[in-house]
Amino acid sequence: MALLSGGEALAKSLVGEGVEVVFGIPGIQIYGIVAALRDEPGIRMVTTRHEQAATYMADGYARASGKPGVALVVPGVGLYNAASGLTNAYSRSTPVLLIAGQVPRGAIGKNLGAVHEVADQPGTVRSITKWQRQASRPREVPDTVFEAFRQMRTGRPRPVLIEMPPEAGVEREEVRLRSPARISKIVPSPENLRYAAQVIAGARLPLIYAGSGVARSDGEQALVSLAEATNIPVVTSSGGKGVIPDNHPLSYGSCFSPMGERQEMNQLYEVMQSADVVIGVGARFSLGNPAGEASTLVNINIDDAELTRHQSNTIPLHGDAKTTIEALLPYLMEAGAGERPSPAEAVSAARSLIAYYDIRLREPQYAVMEAMRRGIPEDAYIVWDVTQFGFYARTHWQVNHPNTYIDSGYSFNVGYSFPTALGVKVARPDRPVVCMTGDGGFMFNSSELSTAVKYGINVVTVIFRDDSYGNVARDLNDVFGGAYETDLHNPDFVRFAESFGAVGMRANDPMELEGLIPLAFEQQAPVVIDVPFGDMPIPRAPQVAPVYKLPWTQPQEGLIPS
Repeated sequence: MALLSGGEALAKSLVGEGVEVVFGIPGIQIYGIVAALRDEPGIRMVTTRHEQAATYMADGYARASGKPGVALVVPGVGLYNAASGLTNAYSRSTPVLLIAGQVPRGAIGKNLGAVHEVADQPGTVRSITKWQRQASRPREVPDTVFEAFRQMRTGRPRPVLIEMPPEAGVEREEVRLRSPARISKIVPSPENLRYAAQVIAGARLPLIYAGSGVARSDGEQALVSLAEATNIPVVTSSGGKGVIPDNHPLSYGSCFSPMGERQEMNQLYEVMQSADVVIGVGARFSLGNPAGEASTLVNINIDDAELTRHQSNTIPLHGDAKTTIEALLPYLMEAGAGERPSPAEAVSAARSLIAYYDIRLREPQYAVMEAMRRGIPEDAYIVWDVTQFGFYARTHWQVNHPNTYIDSGYSFNVGYSFPTALGVKVARPDRPVVCMTGDGGFMFNSSELSTAVKYGINVVTVIFRDDSYGNVARDLNDVFGGAYETDLHNPDFVRFAESFGAVGMRANDPMELEGLIPLAFEQQAPVVIDVPFGDMPIPRAPQVAPVYKLPWTQPQEGLIPS
């Protein structure tokens, strides 16, 4: 037992859980916490310019480090501002702890008009957090932090919330600190593993569909071992990009594409549809089940709610991706799954066909992507915003190192990429980090250039500028007879960056990125590269498919009764 304030108990509990960085904004109702962080040598605080950026940075930090990210905000409006980052983390199953202040204990739930008061504060983010709890007294803090980290490290990782009234941060009482929870990995029973192995071994055309759960369980090497031991090829979801190197002979790549009419994308969907057994590993199937309805789905997932919701013909294996794969492999060898001939030739042919359509289409995205690829080190982390380049990258950017491809998942948060990239760089200062964004998205959090310069977070940011919300303008022009209020008034991004003390560069042509990006990495400062870019059409394969209708541009069956 030790006599501690609630803020001191919180800071020491975070250090005990391995936390080294907290992203946030100091403010009223959290002064006791901020003072304790100041005085705790094992932890540092990175102050952001907006609460939204704090949770985005915590997300990026978590995804690059493999450890939970932590953010700190004032109650009420601070929590609301931080919620978009929680939404992003929720969609990508990222462990983020948000610590929020509260109004004084005696005012909670009274509707007295206390500063920053909102009714049912935890309820405002309940749908985008896995767990919430209030620590009302210093002695409650260690148990609350213990459970928060246990929640993030067990089952499906997602954001959690701790709230603390201001007096709890400064009051002092006897506190018993706790050690981190010992976490046991979930593994399916031997009977279930043996049955699944027999089904897989008897398959004619099995396929592995790998999602982000592989990375969350640190299971990349286990996945590669599974594919190589059984000669079963792998398709990844966009969230699973990098869990097997794209240049591996058994990797088809990612099957996600918002441009669903493209012929080369159909190649991967045909692969999925023709499989008689699909082994889903850590995949949420958030856009529906891409496997054929006639196939058997062997579904490995830590989230039991995801196990059987896709199709009736499912063999559920409730367990951690890495440990379940490792436990399944001996049963697969026993069942004869290791005698399958290699499909590498067929995989190579499919990938060549995809590359053929890329070259044939000659859309601007393809050439610029190739130029960037030549200028960016293979081990660089790249954070993609919601732009046409970001959409295109979900399928076409080659990823050969785990966790280096980062996007916003199904949440599709415009503007999240710059602060998220800063969080990635804080976690991995030794690795190059690139933010790929549009001019509209960059301005959502452009004030974080101040944060980047203050703390020396040297991210290279590429801004594709068309002075418009370009995706929206294109859709309105193509489908609704004309764009409306999509034009933007931008600063001179080079001078804007320089005004913060960052380095500004400008490309006269997007193809210059091949040389500008390596030059940017040589600078000992954050760098912004302004890249003027014209209209960017959705890539289409001519004469191979009907015109694609975006689902949000037309009434859907069942919405309006006939």
